[in-house]
Order: sequence, then structure tokens, then C-alpha cells
Amino acid sequence: MFIDEANIFVQAGDGGRGCVSFRREKFVPKGGPDGGDGGKGGDVILQADRNLSTLLDFRYKQRYAAGRGEHGRGSDQKGRDGDDCIIRVPLGTVVRSIDSGGEVADLITPGQCFIAAHGGRGGRGNARFKSPTRQAPRYAQPGEPGEARWSRLELKLLADVGLIGLPNAGKSTLLSRISAARPKIAPYPFTTLMPQLGIVRLRDERSSVVADIPGIIEGAHEGKGLGHQFLRHIERTRLLMHLVDLTSSGEGDPLLNFDTVNRELLVYASQLAEKPQVVVATKMDVPMAKQAWERFQPAMAALGLRAIAISAVTGEGIGTLLDEIDKALIPVRSVIQSNLSRERTL
Repeated sequence: MFIDEANIFVQAGDGGRGCVSFRREKFVPKGGPDGGDGGKGGDVILQADRNLSTLLDFRYKQRYAAGRGEHGRGSDQKGRDGDDCIIRVPLGTVVRSIDSGGEVADLITPGQCFIAAHGGRGGRGNARFKSPTRQAPRYAQPGEPGEARWSRLELKLLADVGLIGLPNAGKSTLLSRISAARPKIAPYPFTTLMPQLGIVRLRDERSSVVADIPGIIEGAHEGKGLGHQFLRHIERTRLLMHLVDLTSSGEGDPLLNFDTVNRELLVYASQLAEKPQVVVATKMDVPMAKQAWERFQPAMAALGLRAIAISAVTGEGIGTLLDEIDKALIPVRSVIQSNLSRERTL
């Protein structure tokens, strides 16, 4: 089961209270105050883990609490700090405030941490308050309470390429052809009900992660079909592969279908509509698709877009498509390599 949204309640540990104590030992006259400080409460920490892929665990457990700090003791003994509560989440998890809806953290690198709730500070013992004019203080500080709040977790898949298009455009079939992924394939709309990931081998032993997103239909922004429920998963992609079924006709004209999906992307987020696209004309093994190709290709060229004709069934055009993906991702790899080199220098 793929779960990409969850609400959790996090409770950091309270700080331990300081101790009021006076030193009383044989042969030690006027020992004075020796109350120790309370320990700090534990933090609740979210940590990105590459071995997780969904937020399913948070459907069964929503409340997480860290340990409280121990109270201070006599003989200047400080209380033990509370244990932190470490919550592991998948790479690409966005943390939002329930109250404002604003983003407070984006965990995209392995091991990256975010303190979702800070533990309370431990109270100071009476030994901290002694002075020449106050030699026997009989008070100490209480520990501070730990933070507690509801947070919303949203998962955005980390993929290089996102497959978009109307239902039955051939996205799942293509993913199964170019990768080892085995999504459900059937001749009816909305076969894909959740995003699917596949690793595609390119030239020179390079690879790319491709995400198959459930089909988008006209009016998705109004909640029709699956709505925009899964479009967040292509926000991080560097390249969109827009699949268009050339076997459709009439109200399902390929050019109209192409415009429909792009309009829905624009309504959801303008930056999605601005991402580079590779237009893929599918089902070229069907005779009527070859006829539609004669009209579709010039229309895409007029928009400044290159269209590639493929058949995921026969393998026609698949090699050309993979070369185009590799070529389109070269600038991105160059930026990543330059950033890594800069980090090593620093």
C-alpha cells in the first residue's frame, strides 16, 4: 500500500527540575548548597532514510514522545538528559505545520535530520544560586515543558523523469518496457492508482529513476478522476515525458489531449508547466496511429517540441526515447557534479 500523506503528534520530553540540597558530611563544616541541575528533555527528530518508500507506518502510529529529563540530585549531581525519539521517514518527505500549512522542513538527503519538537531545558539546582550575599538559597528552578504539536508529513517522490498523460496513454506499459517495474496494466482508465517507480538503464552505465503518475483528466483541479492527488510527486522531477495516445479520435483528438494535460499542470503549479518536456506519441503499432502521426508531429514542431513515436509493445522508438532522456539529463548531471566539487573544495 502506498501512503503519501500522514499527520503525527510529537511530544518532546520535559526538563527535569533542579534540586534543593545542602552538603552535610562529617568533618565538612558549613558545606553549603549542592543541589544539581535537572536534565534536558529529549528531542523528537525526523531522519531521512533511503530504505523507506511510503508513510504507511504513520497510519498505525500517530503519537511519538521523547524521554523526560531526570531531576537533579544532591552532591552536585546533574540529572540525566532524556532520550531523543528518532522517527525515520522516506527521502523526499516534506514537513508542514498543521496550523499554518507552511513548509518547515524538506528531507531529501540520506541521514538529513529535522528537530520536530525541542525538549525542555532542565531547571537549575540551588547550587547555581549561591553568592556571597545569598549563601543558603532554598529554591531551585522547575524544568521547562517540552514542545508538543501536530505536524503533517507529505511524501514527494525523488525521480529524474515523470511520466504524465491521460489515462490509458500507455505510461505503465512504457515503464514496464524500459525498467524492471511491473505496474498493473489493463485496457481501462485509471489502472494505475498510485505512483510507480522504475530504474532505467541508459548509455555508459548511467541510470535514471522514472515515476509513473496516475492519469490526469480534464477538470482534475476540480477533483474529477483522481484529481491532483499525486501531482506533487513530479514536482521534483527534472524532465517530464508527456505520453499522448495517437489512437484516440473525435473528442479524444491527440492535440486536444496534449493541451488538456498541460492546462491541468498549469492550474496545479505553474512551475510544472515550465519543466522541459519530451513528447512521446504512443501505440504506433496500431495503423490509425501512423496516420495521426503525420498531423501530430508538425503540430509539436510548431510549438518548438520534439515528438518521438514509439510502440511499447513492439519496441519501436524505445532506443531513441532513452537516448533523448539521457541527452536531456546531461545539463542536470553537470550541475550536480559542479555542486559536489564545490562542496569537496569547501
